[in-house]
Amino acid sequence: MAGHILQKSILVLFFGAFPMNDNQKQKPRVAVLSLVVKGRHILLVRRANPPDAGKWGFPGGKVEFGETLEMAAQRELFEETGIRARADRILTTLEAFSRDQSERLQFHYVMVAVLCEWQEGEPVAGDDALEAEWYHADDLPWFDLATSEDVPRVAEMAFEAMQKA
Repeated sequence: MAGHILQKSILVLFFGAFPMNDNQKQKPRVAVLSLVVKGRHILLVRRANPPDAGKWGFPGGKVEFGETLEMAAQRELFEETGIRARADRILTTLEAFSRDQSERLQFHYVMVAVLCEWQEGEPVAGDDALEAEWYHADDLPWFDLATSEDVPRVAEMAFEAMQKA
């Protein structure tokens, strides 16, 4: 018993000497991106909220506790666009970091891009989207369109994956 108390006291003293900052208390959040290809078009939304408010990207959002990646991709897609699709497979993963003006980390997302097969519906902006539209593959890399980082590259990956299927 005395050894256990001493061990616990040493641990408290050791870890108490190195207090955690706010960034160490936070953890990365898992999110999905729904990559929906319909013929030679891909679905994009213009984001209403940070990160990347006002920029075009893929529909998506946070994975809820107990939800599979596929379920999250389908739910977020429908909430943001009214489109129904079947989540097919994971295409790639990305990370997003945002820092404030003093370079403190504000958020860290691990984003899983899920390739989805369109089933029904036409895009109507909802939830976190200002606009939702289909973009043609020939418009890549959308030099005149303000997009989130990696959107043109990941869109090309989605088109290539659909051609191989």
